[in-house]
Amino acid sequence: MTTTQTDFVPYVIEPNTRSKGLSDIQQEILELKKEKNAVILAHNYQIDEIQEISDYLGDSLGLAFKAAETQAEQILFCGVHFMAETAKIVNPTRKVILPDLGAGCSLSDSCPPEKLAAYKEEHPDVYVVAYINCSAGVKALCDVICTSGNAAKIVTQVPEDKEILFVPDQNLGQWVTQKTGREMRLWPGSCYVHVLFTEQSIQRVKDLFPAAPVVAHPECTNAVRSVADEVCSTEGMIHFSRNHTSKEIIVATETSMLHRLQRDVPEKRFIAAPAQQVACGDYRTGTADRGACNYCRYMKMNTIEGVRDALKYGKPEVVMDEEIRKKAYIPLKRMLDWSR
Repeated sequence: MTTTQTDFVPYVIEPNTRSKGLSDIQQEILELKKEKNAVILAHNYQIDEIQEISDYLGDSLGLAFKAAETQAEQILFCGVHFMAETAKIVNPTRKVILPDLGAGCSLSDSCPPEKLAAYKEEHPDVYVVAYINCSAGVKALCDVICTSGNAAKIVTQVPEDKEILFVPDQNLGQWVTQKTGREMRLWPGSCYVHVLFTEQSIQRVKDLFPAAPVVAHPECTNAVRSVADEVCSTEGMIHFSRNHTSKEIIVATETSMLHRLQRDVPEKRFIAAPAQQVACGDYRTGTADRGACNYCRYMKMNTIEGVRDALKYGKPEVVMDEEIRKKAYIPLKRMLDWSR
């Protein structure tokens, strides 16, 4: 039995439809960037207007490397708060600006530092592997950091006699266990965007595009990962899309990733995996939460106007306690070393 309904309209980005030219505000941002000696780092989940004017567009691992390496005086980070904190941790002499300090993360919020500290007091011998989607306070309590792109590689390098606690994403942790065979304790956290995908919602779009493979992020539930043709990080999705023979690909992650995919693999058609059984809303008009598309409300707090104002006025700036920063740097540096 199929699940297709006549009112279901998937969100699709057609081949070779990337916007041409920049708007006046985008041009203004590029001029301000030069004037302020700034670099713009943007996550793959940012709106396409921000993606177009970024110096580097990527996932958490790539952004961490770029933040550590930059010689620019200012880092304008277009992402969420923990990402901007990471930039400050690895490059403390640079000013780090985030367009909206309120751009948080449901996954990061699921693991407060004080709760992790209490857990470690009860289990002093546990080795903590932290997904980078966590606060600086949590990073400071961990042994090594990982991203979705390198999580399996990092976990395999943890000494075998260590019992691992994986925080905060239980779905990513479960996937890493499946990939590596390494049993771990899993913190009960999840990304609200990725858990909205279901096996049934994937089938709805598969009914319309039966030949299209499904690529899913490991933050999705096991039920969704089990029906995907490939499970990988956002950067992995680019490699998968580029190398797969299909001209149509269904993507199960935050919907703005489709713009990044169109940028790098323009000859293919990308279909957003739906989360709910209604037509897709638009984040620009505030209807996205009612729609099939999975837009992260935190990522979308960064607007093109906010980017311009952050560069113009040099704020809001990301600051943190230096003692926490130093402690958080140790597991982050370990991750960067183990990932090379």
